[in-house]
Amino acid sequence: MKERIEIIEGDITKQQVDAIVNAANQSLLGGGGVDGAIHRAAGPELLEECRKIGGCPTGEARVTKGYKLPAKWVIHTVGPIWRGGNNNEDQLLASCYQNSLKAAVEIGAKTVAFPSISTGAYGFPLERATKIALTETKKFLEKDQSIEKVVFVCFGTQAFDTYNKIFDQVFSS
Repeated sequence: MKERIEIIEGDITKQQVDAIVNAANQSLLGGGGVDGAIHRAAGPELLEECRKIGGCPTGEARVTKGYKLPAKWVIHTVGPIWRGGNNNEDQLLASCYQNSLKAAVEIGAKTVAFPSISTGAYGFPLERATKIALTETKKFLEKDQSIEKVVFVCFGTQAFDTYNKIFDQVFSS
């Protein structure tokens, strides 16, 4: 199972995978960080398709084409804004990973790349979010064999080091 997960430092818009996950906002109309980078790399057609979807509630996922991205699909998921940890943030973040992986299976994606959802402007503590990301992915892959590879694309060495540290904890238990 461990071999089905890869942790890299890099640019999610350059990943040669079937689907990339976008840490979107509820409007799906682009924003800063990963969301803005994905919209810029995919081109204006992505925004046009997102307008037709009409948004996405926190914790859920929606799928669009990848347009000019190497990935065929973009799975948009809306992570929770951190408000101290007592507002269902953990479960909402877990739902982002569950619903994104479920959407990947539904579209037939064999390889999926994730950013670190909610840890940028939304302020989710990195270690806590990483543990949720890796735990939910492990649980999903234990039950589902159709996804061959999940790549966690870290922006910066702090995220990369955190993912590797937590990976060892989650997959040694």
